[in-house]
Amino acid sequence: MTERLLDLTQHEIQALKTRHNLADAHTHQRQSPTQRAIVAALPDLWYEAEQTPQAVLEDRFKDAFFQLHGQHSVRGGERTLLSYAASISTIVTGMYLAQRQLSVSLVEPCFDNLPDVLKNLGVHPVPVPEEVLHDPALIYQRLVETVRTDALFLVDPNNPTGFTLLRHGRTGFQEVVRYCVDHHKLLVLDLCFAAFALADPRFGRFDLYELLDGSGVRYIALEDTGKTWPLQDAKCSLLTPSPDLYPDLYNINTSVLLDVSPFVLNFVTRYVQDSTHDAMASVREVVAGNRELAQKKLHGSLLEHQEPVVDVSVAWFRIRDERVTASELHRRVAARGVYVLPGTYFYWSDPRPGERYVRLALARDPREFARSLDRLREAVDDCG
Repeated sequence: MTERLLDLTQHEIQALKTRHNLADAHTHQRQSPTQRAIVAALPDLWYEAEQTPQAVLEDRFKDAFFQLHGQHSVRGGERTLLSYAASISTIVTGMYLAQRQLSVSLVEPCFDNLPDVLKNLGVHPVPVPEEVLHDPALIYQRLVETVRTDALFLVDPNNPTGFTLLRHGRTGFQEVVRYCVDHHKLLVLDLCFAAFALADPRFGRFDLYELLDGSGVRYIALEDTGKTWPLQDAKCSLLTPSPDLYPDLYNINTSVLLDVSPFVLNFVTRYVQDSTHDAMASVREVVAGNRELAQKKLHGSLLEHQEPVVDVSVAWFRIRDERVTASELHRRVAARGVYVLPGTYFYWSDPRPGERYVRLALARDPREFARSLDRLREAVDDCG
């Protein structure tokens, strides 16, 4: 069955049927003590949402989100469009690119949902290797040498590798923006994993929108709550374009949906505020603890942990033995009831480099995660 699957999402659907699901990056960890208090208050949140105007709930959510993330320059602004999933915001972005017949360069590797959405809308991205972004002193020149399209589409932090331009503070983003301004490129930023940079004590976030708006670059920025908190997939995505693009993006967005559920907005806002109060501890501790456990339990096996720049909620492992491919390893561990994602799909333009990697999801209950790792280690050792 797994050999016939078209994309990573179809793999994740299969993984949801398994006992040891280490595939999808959705949040399956348990609630923290303060989050349990939010769950206990769900009836009150429901009735509060009934009695509160939609616009008030939307503004409250956006203000709480951007306050948590330190993006103060867009707090209280009118440019941010909400939807109930990051995929919807990506579709709106892709529709804009298709309408304007803009060609796109997209970072590789990245989650295959992005190129798939674009292709389904008639936009066929060309790859930009992530390595182009690794050295801030060379970013500008390497983009000049690499990008031949109208738009540049980056994912930061990147899924699956955990790379971020924040590695060198503001410099990486500044160089990308400088290139886009000088060469008249539209910059599209998928920031859906940005909460993990915020939670990582080595990084945090500076006010990126202040940089973007001050530079004059044309941009579309996508953010999300879906991979951050254990919300049973109740979530909200944010799309913020530069002022010149807002009218067009607004018109496309309203053709797709009216609004996000007022109850979901009210519910998710409480989780955002909770993370403001605990400084992202509930997110950081689960991910960091499970990453450390994965490294410990898989040490000395076929799988070699690839250290991310940002401690995102997925772990990227290289297969040490050149004779074992990711596709083969995936099949053999799946037969033992453990589901990981093969790296082939992340290398969306050419799957061959992805045969050296697999991805594990970390947003899991630590006790269940430990049992899944034990089963994975047994299966991996049998492949050696």
